[in-house]
Amino acid sequence: MAKQDYYTLLGVSRSATDEEIKKAYRKLAIQFHPDKNPGDKKAEDKFKEITEAYETLGDSKKRDIYDKFGHTQGGNPFAGNSGGPFGGGGGYGRTYTGGGAGGDPFQDIFGDVFSEVFGASRAGGGRGRQRPQKGADLRYTLSISLEEAATGSEKVISFVRNNGTKEENAKLAVTVPAGVKDNQKLKLTGEGDNSPTGQAGDLYVIIQIQEHTLFKREDSDVVLELPVSYIDAILGTSMEVPTLTGRVLIKIPPGTHTGQALRLKNKGLPKMGGFGSGDMLIRILVDTPQEVSAVEKELLNKLSQTASETPLIKEYKEKVQKLSKQKS
Repeated sequence: MAKQDYYTLLGVSRSATDEEIKKAYRKLAIQFHPDKNPGDKKAEDKFKEITEAYETLGDSKKRDIYDKFGHTQGGNPFAGNSGGPFGGGGGYGRTYTGGGAGGDPFQDIFGDVFSEVFGASRAGGGRGRQRPQKGADLRYTLSISLEEAATGSEKVISFVRNNGTKEENAKLAVTVPAGVKDNQKLKLTGEGDNSPTGQAGDLYVIIQIQEHTLFKREDSDVVLELPVSYIDAILGTSMEVPTLTGRVLIKIPPGTHTGQALRLKNKGLPKMGGFGSGDMLIRILVDTPQEVSAVEKELLNKLSQTASETPLIKEYKEKVQKLSKQKS
C-alpha cells in the first residue's frame, strides 16, 4: 500500500516553513495521541503516520532527501523507519535519542505535547503522567475576644468547600491556642478543597481579636488605664480591678501621680510556646473634678495654705529659675 504524502498528512504545503510544520504536527499529535484516544486503533495508526511524517519533515536534511526522492525505498535511506521517535516497530513508549547530522527534530516539541496530553512537565520526550494537583487552599476569618485569646478556646466554624464534585457546607471545630495573636494564621492541613488527582488543600483560619472595652494588648502584656480620684492619689487607697481571669485587689500608694504604672506579674497573656505569661500594667490617671461644692472649695482653700510644695511643681520652678540665671 502506497504511503501518503508527508506534507498532506500534516496538512501543510511543500513551501511550509519549519515553524509551520512544527505547529501542524503539534496540533495533530495532541489530537490523535493514543492516551487521548484509548482503544481507538485508527487514532493510533494516524498518530504513527504523522509522527513518521514529522520525523522526516522536521529535519532539514531528511526533508531535502524526501523532496527529491519521496518514498522511493532506494533513494530514501530512512523510509523503513516507520515508528519514528517511538520505536522502530511503531510503538510509542520509549525516549527518542535521535542521531545523524540532523539531530533530534522532537527535542523542542514533545515536552509541549506531553504537557497537553498528560498535564505533566517536560521529561526529555519520555511518556509522561498527569501531575497530581493539590486542591485549593481556603481562608476563614475568626473573631474572638481578648479573654478567649488569653485562655484559649474551641470554636465551631461553618464554611463552604468543594468536595471534588460540588460545593458543600462544612463544619469544623477549631482549637484556638492560649496567647494567640491578632492576624495570626492557624493552618488546618487537608481541610480545604478536595482534588480528584491529589491531596486536599489546606484551611487557613485568620484570627481577629476584638477591641476590648477596658484592656489594650502590648505583645504579651495587658494594659489597663485606671482613673483614680485626686484625693485617693494623695492619700493612697486600695481598689479592686478586673483582669483577664478575674478581679484582684491592688494598693494605690500615697502620692501617686498620672502616668505612674503598677505591675501585676503574670496577669497578662500566655506566651506562645508555653514560656510563661506577660504582665498586667495599670497606668494611673489622676482624675481632677471640673467643679467642686462650696464646702469642698472652702476645705481646699484651707489645705492650700498649709500644703507643702509637690515634687513636680518644685522641680519645674527650679528649672525655670536656672534658665532665668543663664539669660541674665
